Amino acid sequence: MNRIKALLFDCDGVLLDSEPLGCRALAEAVTAAGRPMTFAEARQVFSGCAAEDSRAWMAREGLEAAEVFAESDEILFRMFASSIPLIPGIEAVLRDFPLKMAICSNASHRRLAVSVCRTTIASRFGPHIYSADHVEKPKPAPDLALHACRELGVAPHEALFIDDNFHGIHCAKAAGCLAVGFVGPSDDRPGHDRALWEAGADHVVHGIAEFQNLLRTLTIKILEDA
Repeated sequence: MNRIKALLFDCDGVLLDSEPLGCRALAEAVTAAGRPMTFAEARQVFSGCAAEDSRAWMAREGLEAAEVFAESDEILFRMFASSIPLIPGIEAVLRDFPLKMAICSNASHRRLAVSVCRTTIASRFGPHIYSADHVEKPKPAPDLALHACRELGVAPHEALFIDDNFHGIHCAKAAGCLAVGFVGPSDDRPGHDRALWEAGADHVVHGIAEFQNLLRTLTIKILEDA
């Protein structure tokens, strides 16, 4: 079980405890555009989605996607200017495991620049912070995972991909990576762990402590040799 050489992380909901902020910003923007939306509905509709999928939903609802996204970004970036919350315990994972690492996010390059790139953990990834803008097709297509593996110099089967949404699990499985579903501390979606299993996750963990234990099991030989 020592084949894992790289860790590929989704950003919102895995590295940053920001998924609720993003959904709240979208709910406010959609509501301001004339279509009332609750936080719970926004989470159901938008969590893990690429921008093109969100645009398609807005078009079906008769909304101008460009205007909604612009308003949502302004709301979200104001939130980030105040605070960029990390998932509790993630810094220890990034510090303690001597593996190659990359971020694979469906967020835009601009969003990553004003969020994770401004945090203390950004330096752990160096240049390997990849957004949907880096590839032809975002998650659930395998493009992001394959791109990250090429840039890191590892084969897909040597990479573990952790994501809190089924789009990322589909991406990981299609690429040939080990797929780990993550249920974060602020994730209150009913049955979400089951949804990650049903999406094809090889493992599902609740919180960073469980993820650390899984990594220790999968990388024990690497840690002994480090």
